[in-house]
Amino acid sequence: MPRLICLLTALLLSTSPLSAEPAAQTKEKPAPSLNADPVNPDKPAQTPYLTDETAPDTLAILPAPPGGHSAADAADRAVYNATRALVGTPRWEFATSDVAEGAAALLENLSCVLGRRLDARRVPTLITLLDRTRLDLVRAVRAPKRHYRRLRPFVGNDAPICVARDPHLADSFSYPSGHATQGWAYALIMASLLPEKATPLLVRGRLYGESRVVCGVHWMSDVVAGRTNASAVVAALMGHAGFRADLDKARTELKAALAGDAPAPDAAICRREEVATREPLP
Repeated sequence: MPRLICLLTALLLSTSPLSAEPAAQTKEKPAPSLNADPVNPDKPAQTPYLTDETAPDTLAILPAPPGGHSAADAADRAVYNATRALVGTPRWEFATSDVAEGAAALLENLSCVLGRRLDARRVPTLITLLDRTRLDLVRAVRAPKRHYRRLRPFVGNDAPICVARDPHLADSFSYPSGHATQGWAYALIMASLLPEKATPLLVRGRLYGESRVVCGVHWMSDVVAGRTNASAVVAALMGHAGFRADLDKARTELKAALAGDAPAPDAAICRREEVATREPLP
């Protein structure tokens, strides 16, 4: 009997909360908050201006992409086939230079229109505004892409495109164009900052989207939908008090930077851009 009591006591101790203490000491730390910068946890991460409630429902706003064997689908395919002949031309090179995206790339792409090459150090407020806006644009593109799951034009053929045939790109969806959404939204924002340059800024925004067609990674209807997508987001942003306040700060900063000693853009690049502006897609 005493031996049985000892065995029961040992069993109880082995299952008591005290025996779990060493395991608790090796428990993994909780993941950092999504509102924190994963590299610098003490620094808040950038967040979009709009919430799920205030962001426009772009899936509802955009029409469906052209259906198979429709007249619109035939037009998309005709433009894709015709633009394959642009390989090696200045327009092809221009489209290839437009592959980069993001706020820094935008400033470089707009250097001919602005007459200055501006980097992030000269316009940090503008860069932050565009980076935050980009988060709103990503959300606007994501829903329709996932819903329609449209294949990109180069899938299923070996026609030349101006980027590597990466499986990740092939597996991503085509409608609407994220590049065209971003390029047109940024052009609209820049036009509001510099209304005296609105026309050339918007022309450059259009060309940026059309470069995706030249590159062979988007259908023309993807690009058209991207402009509608961008316009919807920018309209919502203009109703956001915080965005408007940042826009006013960015306007002052941008005008000071353009009046400063920033270097001029490359003349050869600007001549190529001027030619692209005058030449419509085939």
